[in-house]
Amino acid sequence: MRKQISKQAKPERSVVSLKRIIVIAIIFFMITGMMGVMASNERLISVKIVLSSGYEMNVMTTNKNVSEILKENHIVVLNDEKVIPDIDTDLQDERTITITKGDEKPKEEVYFSADEIMQSYTSIVEKIVTVQEEIPYETITKDVSNGSTSTQNRVVQIGTNGIKEVTYKIKYKNGNEIEKTEISSKIIKEAVNKIVEVRTKTVTSRSGLHSSSSDLEVIWAIVRQEGGSSYESSLAVVSSAVNRTNSSRWKRNGSTIYEQLTAKGQYCYSIDTHWVKYLGGNVPEYVKRAVADAMEGKTNHPYTSFRSYGASTAAQRNSGINIGGNVYFGN
Repeated sequence: MRKQISKQAKPERSVVSLKRIIVIAIIFFMITGMMGVMASNERLISVKIVLSSGYEMNVMTTNKNVSEILKENHIVVLNDEKVIPDIDTDLQDERTITITKGDEKPKEEVYFSADEIMQSYTSIVEKIVTVQEEIPYETITKDVSNGSTSTQNRVVQIGTNGIKEVTYKIKYKNGNEIEKTEISSKIIKEAVNKIVEVRTKTVTSRSGLHSSSSDLEVIWAIVRQEGGSSYESSLAVVSSAVNRTNSSRWKRNGSTIYEQLTAKGQYCYSIDTHWVKYLGGNVPEYVKRAVADAMEGKTNHPYTSFRSYGASTAAQRNSGINIGGNVYFGN
């Protein structure tokens, strides 16, 4: 017996197949649309455009060609303007388009290292410093020769430097002085000017200074004993004798160096015998040279008396001068 087939089964299967086709088509179109959108999003880039006026704008575009990017943003390049990169090229890694006037070059960005930035912020130290400075003395020359053609110079006042206290504001950078400004100053000790007199030269024969060569040796010995440890100290000793020959107060002791040095109760000649060991020319050459210079009228101070520094008084030290350990003072 044959089975009877229903005539209604075939139409039902056709309807189901059609629905499946429609669903698959919709899904296909959705997937295709999404892929298109995703592909478009991947091509979208940000570009900075700098106009010749300095105005900057950031745009989003899918183009890389410089000309196309400018066109889609309605930017017209004038004849005297220049585009960087070139208008017909594509953008590479650098996504900046710069428009300049004529030959004007775009400003380059300057980058500084961390060390350079730290150095630019180096602190400047400011200090207030007070120091003592010397005030140089001046040399004053007085001509008392009355027009004589034969003259000699004589120091009548030793010059000494003064002292002043100065306060400065000093700026330092990295330990180096970069600025120094004086704020105040005060004089602690006035400078004493050196006074030199130009006098008529007094010609004195060697016989007037001493009667024999042995007298010269006595002068050397006395000068050496009294403090002739150097040329300056030797000249200082014999200068006191020269100054006495020119002083009315000491004229009673004689008119020559020899007579002044051997006067009773004055120099070591009549006080002790320590000077004797230097007789016979047993003295340094600088002593002989100092005595010879003094005989020609050279002196290094204007004073007539002296004592060792340890035996001198404060008043003598303040009014006189210390040369080679002796304080010379008085007129």
